[in-house]
Amino acid sequence: MTRGESIITATIAADAAGWRLDRALAAALPALSRERLKALISSGRVTGPSGEAVRDPSSKAVAGRYDVTIPEAAPAHNVAQDIPLVIVFEDDHLLVVDKAAGMVVHPAAGNADGTLVNALLHHCAGRLSGIGGVARPGIVHRIDKDTSGLLVVAKTDVAHEGLAAQFAKHSIDRRYQAVVSGVPNPQAGSVDAPLARSSANRQKMAIVAEGRGKRAVTHYKMVRPLKEAALVECRLETGRTHQVRVHMASLGHPLVGDPVYGRTRPAHREILKRLGFQRQALHAAELGFVHPVSKENLSFKSAVPSDMQELLSALLV
Repeated sequence: MTRGESIITATIAADAAGWRLDRALAAALPALSRERLKALISSGRVTGPSGEAVRDPSSKAVAGRYDVTIPEAAPAHNVAQDIPLVIVFEDDHLLVVDKAAGMVVHPAAGNADGTLVNALLHHCAGRLSGIGGVARPGIVHRIDKDTSGLLVVAKTDVAHEGLAAQFAKHSIDRRYQAVVSGVPNPQAGSVDAPLARSSANRQKMAIVAEGRGKRAVTHYKMVRPLKEAALVECRLETGRTHQVRVHMASLGHPLVGDPVYGRTRPAHREILKRLGFQRQALHAAELGFVHPVSKENLSFKSAVPSDMQELLSALLV
């Protein structure tokens, strides 16, 4: 064993003998994903009861002891930065963050640092087992820079794989609070309209013809009417880029303060200026999912932040 490596021992029970080796080890070692174990087996880092390396993930498991050598996770290429975070839940496998408006989730062109990923690398220093062998947080979904609220982040391969599967099945419960321009009529409904990059502006998303984009479904209901506006709850069946913003705008009710998809009403212009409110009025208020390891049902709520509270108060009729 070389420096930085660790060995995990797994015992394959008699009733798992004959299973594919990667499947049997995944059942015995719930902290490691099956994909990660496949890679470790293929690279000769798993030895069987005979003491010899087993290199075929599809080979039949035999009852007995298997040693799995875990290499030290490679450092992430992003810089760890000491940026304050609001952590509402954390264990060995994942954490839930209440993100402030103005924070970018992932480094990209124009935002090389100061992001949620940079903050998480500092917060989780030494406690990331590695996603695909790299010590990095697993971002399974994102919310826009100027949207506040809850998102879940994986710390281990198995959590990343399990959460990604739930997002793919649309079984994650995500509810947003949005202040929209005008009062929706009907007060509740659904928008089922595919989204893709706008052909006119690649920075924007647009509703496109069936088959040209990804299916996107938003269920909305009005919570309360406001001054030429309304507080609306949006439940996401899918989670596409700018989904709530585009779908509500398609109904003629863009988000108040949205500089991309909306146009400020005269009745709101002075209020937004007085409050210094310069973002879309959107907050990821509720998040629910099944813990990918413990299988516990988890549910979290986040109160609407102070800037949106002030906006709501100013728009009361």
